Formats: sequence, structure tokens, C-alpha cells
Amino acid sequence: MMRPMKLAGSELMFGRGCLEYIHKIPEKRVFIVIGGSSMEKNGILAKVETLFHDNGAETAVFRGVEPDPSFKTVLKGAAEMLKFEPDLIVGLGGGSVMDAGKAMWVCYEHPEIQTLDQLLTANPFPKLRQKARYLCIPTTAGTASEVSRSVVITDDEKGLKHGLGNMEMMPDIAIDDPEVTVFLPPHITAETGMDALTHALEALVSNRANYLSDILAVPAALDIIRTLPIAYANGKDMDAREMMLNASMTAGLAFTNVSLGIVHSLAQTIGGYFHISHGLADAIILPYIIRYNAAVPYADKKYHDLAAKFGKTDLSEIVDDLNRRLHIPSTLREPLQEEARFESLIPEMAVTAKNDGCTKTNPIIPDVNEFAELLKRCYYGEEK
Repeated sequence: MMRPMKLAGSELMFGRGCLEYIHKIPEKRVFIVIGGSSMEKNGILAKVETLFHDNGAETAVFRGVEPDPSFKTVLKGAAEMLKFEPDLIVGLGGGSVMDAGKAMWVCYEHPEIQTLDQLLTANPFPKLRQKARYLCIPTTAGTASEVSRSVVITDDEKGLKHGLGNMEMMPDIAIDDPEVTVFLPPHITAETGMDALTHALEALVSNRANYLSDILAVPAALDIIRTLPIAYANGKDMDAREMMLNASMTAGLAFTNVSLGIVHSLAQTIGGYFHISHGLADAIILPYIIRYNAAVPYADKKYHDLAAKFGKTDLSEIVDDLNRRLHIPSTLREPLQEEARFESLIPEMAVTAKNDGCTKTNPIIPDVNEFAELLKRCYYGEEK
């Protein structure tokens, strides 16, 4: 079967010091989207603005993208863009910031989109780049939004996360400079790194996986398993930071073409109801789903072949051990704690996970009852 592959936008820069590539970007009205105050406190925002100012560009900054960006925030950012009229939009931050920037970009180019439902159901998807291009500068090694066609936006009223993917939203420029990731604290290093590993492993066993996606996913997974504990233990280790950012980006190139699986279906669902960090949810759920997916021969073989690179036979045990080294709990019970509420929401969450867009590319497509069982397993552990 023919499978199209798009490997990032027109310009992909990676390696130490590549932030200087900004000097080669011709746009003169630059709108920068950031999250909280960290980009200002650690000097990264000032450095980015200075590089643009050196080019004679004018900059404006939108502050305050929250960890689970809401559509209200998207509309607020788009309104400021309409006033400033940028020809370049920059997402400077983690996945939430880059995702929010993409959605703002759509609403800036198409201000008739005023509701989340309009954005999610647009068919055909609105054409972009009539007013601006999009540049991503990731400050975490995890989401790979800088090379992905996807966004996750939260419904303001229901608090649920919604994923949307279209190649129109593939950033035009990605600048992956490990020097901007050295400020990440250990727990965010661990959680975003496990998100990257989940991307690699879900792309590897996607039912759309192919020769090229495997070439991207396998080395990304190997490098993350080997390097994440080093970056976690010593955030100033530039070799580890560079390897993690490169591996995260490579995993992103894989999954944006072949999609993900039910680790993300479950993590996005649980995150919408309980607002647990996405990477932490991924990390806890991942070994359970590896064991579940191993019932499919092709997935089991790919898992086994990867584990063999470490002299092991069970990939889920390797992930369990990695989580322990990163001080990540083995069940959802520890970070969530609200047992009665979790139990009461299992039927509803099972339906939400079943309907998640990532479910259709998992090796096994669970029914609602199986999703309910998986939710219990991830919350209580295998023995429940």
C-alpha cells in the first residue's frame, strides 16, 4: 500500500548553536508565543528577540499559554496577531506552547473560526501561509511538535483535550538547539523524555508503520532509553541534551506520518479529566500497553528485537526499569489518588479513549470494555 511521508517543514535546523539560524530568516514582523515566566527568567526570550532585532525585525510577545492550552487562549492570541499582523509566528517553549501557536496561526489566517468545533470539523482544512509562516523552537525534548502536524487543545467548557492533525499545520521552520533545554528541571526532563519514547514506540508498532518510519523510530527509542537517565541526572550534560532533542525530533518525524496508539488515547483522556502531566501519564501507561500489544505477532517481534539490543527479551521490563530510575511511579494511583472519582469515571473515560484519534492506529483496537479494563490495570497495577 502506498504511504505518503512528509519529513518536517522546509527548514529543519538541529545541533548546538543553531539558534543563530534566526539571522537567516527574512521576515520582519515576528509574533512570539511563550508560556509562563521561565523563558524570560532564563534569558532565552531575550536572546531570541535580539537575534530577530539584529535582522531589523520588529517583535511582539504573547505570554501566558497554560500547560493544557484552552481554545479561549487560542482566540486571545489570534486577536493579538490580528492587531500586530505578523509575517512570522514563533512557538517558543514546550509542546503546549507550540500547539497553541499552531492553533492561533489557523485562527489568525482564518478569523471566521471562532469556536473549537469549527476548528476540529473544518473540511477541507483551511489553507495557511497566506499571512505568515510558523517557526518552532522547542525548549523540551519530548513533544516534537516542531516537526509534527498535530495539536492538542482543551475544550473550555468540558475540560477535555481534543487532538487535531493536518499537514497544513506542519511548522515551516524548526530550530532544535539543545542549549535552550539545559534549564529544564529533572522531573520535566524525565516526563518529556518518556513522552518522546512513547512516540517512538507507538510509531514503531502503528498499524501504518513502514520501512521509513521504522528507520526513524528504532534509533530514536534506543537513544532515548540510553540517554534519558544521563540527562535526568545531569541537566548540564550537553551531549545528553543534544541526543535527547535529536531523538525526540526523530521520533516526531516518525509518529507524525504513521500516528500513535492507545498509550496516547489513554493519556490524553486521563489528562483531560485529571490534568496530570501528559508525559507522566505516558510513562506510567506505556509498559502496560506494551504487554497488551504483544498479543499481536508483528508488534511482539518489534518489541523483542528492540529489547534484544539491550540483551533482554521483554521491552516492558526495560521501560519499567527506566521509570524506576527516573522516579516515576508504576501506577496511576500515586499521582491521581482520587480513587473513588477515578472509578466513577471509568465508563466515561473508556468511551472517550475509544473515540480518540490515536486508537485507530494501535496494533489492537480495544472495545469500550477492554479500555475500561486497561484503565483499571494502569491505576491499580496488573494484579487488580
